[in-house]
Amino acid sequence: MNHQDLIQACQSEWNEYTEHRFVKTLAVGELAHSSFLHYLKQDFLFLKQYARAYALAIYKARTLAEMRMALPNVQALLDSEIAHHLTYCAEWAISESEMEAEPEAFGTVAYTRFVLDTGMSGDVIDLYAALAPCSKGYAVIGAQLLASGSTIFEGNPYANWIKMYGGEEFQSAVQKSMTQLDELLADIDINSQRGQRLCHIFKTATRMEVAFWQQGLDGA
Repeated sequence: MNHQDLIQACQSEWNEYTEHRFVKTLAVGELAHSSFLHYLKQDFLFLKQYARAYALAIYKARTLAEMRMALPNVQALLDSEIAHHLTYCAEWAISESEMEAEPEAFGTVAYTRFVLDTGMSGDVIDLYAALAPCSKGYAVIGAQLLASGSTIFEGNPYANWIKMYGGEEFQSAVQKSMTQLDELLADIDINSQRGQRLCHIFKTATRMEVAFWQQGLDGA
């Protein structure tokens, strides 16, 4: 099996995630600023837990090669992605200290602790299955919005967000991580008990992504 099999196993939830109203209104610049600001603050808190989860992947790794596979993700999150997020949030007049002080919304808690609990109770492949919907989904959304003729860039306050996730740097990084995930999944039969567990994990994390978009809208 591969990561595309995981997506196909929850296609309805995946479509709801990648075509959510949050995304559609963002694409045309109609998303309420208060919704986007709420999302940015919660996403910062999410990224902190996401980095912890990738650090857990090093602990859970079975081989030195798997330890090395996880390390670049930890470094990228701490040195690059979170830094980019802070720079982007500064453009919206949101400081790091303000985001650190922001309470975690219920959806943020539920999603991040699900990922961490999956990693703690399962193995490294379980953990990567829980992590995958975030990076893969944002890559799909970014590419779709960047290529769509209905996306508005001129005068859209969220244009840079679209360009960031649709851009070559992010797309390449996600493609590399999906290739690595596929290597871990290669010997697993999707119809086996193991394969079905991974589908359940991936589907649950995808549902959490849907809830994360929705809490952005509800937090306006």
